[in-house]
Amino acid sequence: MKKNRKLYYKFILAYVFFAALCVGVVLVITSPIMYNFLVKQKAAELYRSANEISNTYAAYFYDDSLSTEDVRKQLKAAGDFSGLTIWIINTDGKVIYNSATNGESGTDFTIDGFIEEDTGKNFYREGTFYNYFSEEMLSVLSPITYNYNLKGYVVVHSPLVRIREQRNDLNLLILATVAVIFVLSTFILVVFTDIVYIPLKKITKATEAYAEGDFSYPIDVDKNDEIGYLAASLTYMADKLSHFEDDQKKFIANVSHDFRSPLTSMKGYLEAMADGTIPPEQHEKYINIVNNETERLTKLTNNLLTLNNLNISGMNLDITDFDINKTIKNTVATFEGTCKNKHISFNLVLLGEQLLVSADKGRIEQVLYNLIDNAIKFSRPDSVIKLETSEKNETVFVSVKDSGIGIPKDSLKLIFDRFYKTDISRGKDKKGTGLGLSIVKEIINAHHENINVISTVDVGTEFIFTLPRSKNPDDDD
Repeated sequence: MKKNRKLYYKFILAYVFFAALCVGVVLVITSPIMYNFLVKQKAAELYRSANEISNTYAAYFYDDSLSTEDVRKQLKAAGDFSGLTIWIINTDGKVIYNSATNGESGTDFTIDGFIEEDTGKNFYREGTFYNYFSEEMLSVLSPITYNYNLKGYVVVHSPLVRIREQRNDLNLLILATVAVIFVLSTFILVVFTDIVYIPLKKITKATEAYAEGDFSYPIDVDKNDEIGYLAASLTYMADKLSHFEDDQKKFIANVSHDFRSPLTSMKGYLEAMADGTIPPEQHEKYINIVNNETERLTKLTNNLLTLNNLNISGMNLDITDFDINKTIKNTVATFEGTCKNKHISFNLVLLGEQLLVSADKGRIEQVLYNLIDNAIKFSRPDSVIKLETSEKNETVFVSVKDSGIGIPKDSLKLIFDRFYKTDISRGKDKKGTGLGLSIVKEIINAHHENINVISTVDVGTEFIFTLPRSKNPDDDD
């Protein structure tokens, strides 16, 4: 079997990759988005300030109602309060007020390359503002109107480095949060490794051992969850497979023994007759012995084929409604000659004139034949075999009871095993194959019914099996 334990390492690799991906997303995607958001937010804030200035003080530069010096003082105060650089700029690009020079007169200058049309594209811009500043700034423009005419602009500048610092602080906060999440998820990974991966690894090693035939390999997993249940199920399966392997070996040994013994006997007798060791006048005797052994081999082969068909096909039953009392009478009649020779009689205690059951009639006849045949084999001469039918809760009980040699207590659980024979029965049942009761058990199980045995040594044995009562009491095969 191909061994592959890379799944866990792939999982770890995927975990590390996911962590790196999260950091990458924060730095590459989230950071620019957050930066743009902060810029727009700051630009909106600056525009409100610029708009307030343009609506209050800036217009006085174009109106004689207030002196220029008074206007400059007001703007100076506003600039100092807000910490911003405030310009008043004409439409031709001439800066007539600059809070960076304390608003002093005579410090006017013109912005090279200023294009008034650019102001209509966006109310803010990033950069050095026509290469005037040495550092990048966020510049917001608000128009100044006087007598319904555009006179100039209020320009408010704020260093972009502040926004970038704010963005970096937020990035660090997000990364710290991600780090905490991954520390917690690493703890979860450790717990997962302990409660899932390590037990699964043990289970995998155990299944590899089972596949190689080592059913004694232990699974050291003691958990009260699904994995623990899986480990327990595999241990149970291994135990069953181990017993199955033992049963298979016993089965093969028993089959080999039951075939080898009669074949050896037949070969010996035939060779003895062929080379003259057995004289011609005794040939008939030994031919009968060989014939009996042949019948035993034929019976053994048929029983093996029957069991094999039951196991492979799952026993396809032909369920019909029939009279079990009538079937018992007919089966008993087939043993009339054998019973006469052993002076054995039958006592039939059957419920009613007719007792209909729903089952496979042919299979149930086979069950009755095997049970009655066993009862006759192990009954003493001049004894009685009792067959009885009864009913309870729509279930029919069929009993076959003899007064024979009985079955030892320690053998009761084994009598339905293939080829099993008690020490007592070995001397009595010379032609038995040890498969009859196995076939009986298989047939009853296929009907989803039960069969039990009660036995006492030197007193007798009783087999009781159940059948479902027919739902159609008027039908009868």
